[in-house]
Amino acid sequence: MSNETFDMVAKTLYGLEEILAGELLAIGANDIEIGRRMVSFTGDKEVLYKANFYCRTALRILKPIYRFKAKDADTVYKEVKKVVWENYMSLDKTFAIDSVIYSDDFNHSKFVAYRTKDAIVDYFMEKHNKRPSVRVNNPDLYINIHISHNDCTLSIDSSGESLHKRSYRVEQTEAPLNEVLAAGMILKTGWKGETNFVDPMCGSGTLLIEAAMIALNIAPGIHRKEFAFEKWIDFDQELFDRIYNDESREREFTFKCYGSDINPTAIEIAQKNIRSAGLVKYIDLQTLPFQQYADAPQPGIMVTNPPYGERISSRDLLGLYTMIGERIKHVFTGYKVWILSYKDECFDKIGLRPSEKMKLINGSLDCEYRCYDIFEGKNKDYKKALNEEGGEASSAPRPKTEFPRKEYGSRNNDRPAGRPNFKSDRMDSPARRFAAAHSEDESERASAAPGKRFFGEERGDGRPARKQFGSERPVRPILLKAGEKRPVKMRYKDEDDKFSKNRKDFGDRKRRSGEGRSFKKPFKRGTDDFKDKFDD
Repeated sequence: MSNETFDMVAKTLYGLEEILAGELLAIGANDIEIGRRMVSFTGDKEVLYKANFYCRTALRILKPIYRFKAKDADTVYKEVKKVVWENYMSLDKTFAIDSVIYSDDFNHSKFVAYRTKDAIVDYFMEKHNKRPSVRVNNPDLYINIHISHNDCTLSIDSSGESLHKRSYRVEQTEAPLNEVLAAGMILKTGWKGETNFVDPMCGSGTLLIEAAMIALNIAPGIHRKEFAFEKWIDFDQELFDRIYNDESREREFTFKCYGSDINPTAIEIAQKNIRSAGLVKYIDLQTLPFQQYADAPQPGIMVTNPPYGERISSRDLLGLYTMIGERIKHVFTGYKVWILSYKDECFDKIGLRPSEKMKLINGSLDCEYRCYDIFEGKNKDYKKALNEEGGEASSAPRPKTEFPRKEYGSRNNDRPAGRPNFKSDRMDSPARRFAAAHSEDESERASAAPGKRFFGEERGDGRPARKQFGSERPVRPILLKAGEKRPVKMRYKDEDDKFSKNRKDFGDRKRRSGEGRSFKKPFKRGTDDFKDKFDD
């Protein structure tokens, strides 16, 4: 087995970077650094295999093989041809290109992918007078090219299909929760099977299945048919069989996961998925509306993802959240209740003050994940009781392992040094200039005054500032004759009304738009059963 270490990048969802970094640390990764929706790290071939097999919050694991700078597609073509491609593929293998572009110099990501493909094909034609084939679906080698401004990184993808596809889901409801997001939501609570787990709006059962796998510490990759690295030239079958068949990490789960849903069809789908995952023993399901909950298993934690009114509609969305608040206050005493939702007005209807809030992204929606501590009596009495019982530590934030974060302007970052931060910097805009001009602060009004832009000491950061010319350029008043009124600004009412109506119509069109452990590994690696499993 080769102990050579190399750089790797694990992609994830927004808000789950620290959870993923902790998972990578647990499997032996080194030099861990957090970025945007990614974590970079170093390790050997064993760490690469384990990252794909064990990390619940990773979407894919990339292995960078070449970095270069380019401002056009022709330069990309020349640089890609410099790679010794025989180290990664042979003539009888197939490959596919995936491109991710964040640059003004490249207007079309597909064209970059085409030029990368041309470079690889021409490389083999010039050397061997033969070429490997391109295959979009299930190729032997997945190649990824990432361009940030003029920094290019060529990587090979060790995962293949996204790692959120665990392969236990046989059916799904209308808007199923991403498995990586579901696992991240549970891991953020700190729960690892110490209590019961409840999801009263379980849908197709993703949260329940991920919770049971976390409680039992079953690897998320256990049901996958294959990983892309299994087709690599240097794939170590013996090493991966050892990782796959290792059950030393698994543990007992003495509690249960409870799920319910108002929709009987959703419960049927959840039952099929749970059976596919081999977790029937650990998960109880029933068709039950949330408002009919009369008691909750103790002790426990609740994690749920109610409808937002976006993909799944509700006749009375705000009424739904009012009911959720009423039920958790009266039924789930002693629980920590975690809710993922999209709109502030929905959270407001719950009527409780959250103890924790964090941003997460579900699909294309910027959501918020909130925790509510449910207790009897008043908040002041609850905190006093915690202090008297020495429970103050339990209500404090959970300790976190600090990981370095990528700084702006570094080689691997999306924003070069000196480029403004549009989230935190004070950017010039008509609205800001208007607010500054009407501010009570003289310095604010001065910065909004008309005049030249110059580099001076008034702003103290080397950026352009506006110099005040109030004393040099008097404002010319509008002179009116006696009895004369200021002319009224003309307004073309008919045209405005017509335009407004068209805009309304456009918006309307757009909107329509058994005993013992029930879990068994599906097969044993390194045996004939593995081959027979997928020959059927």
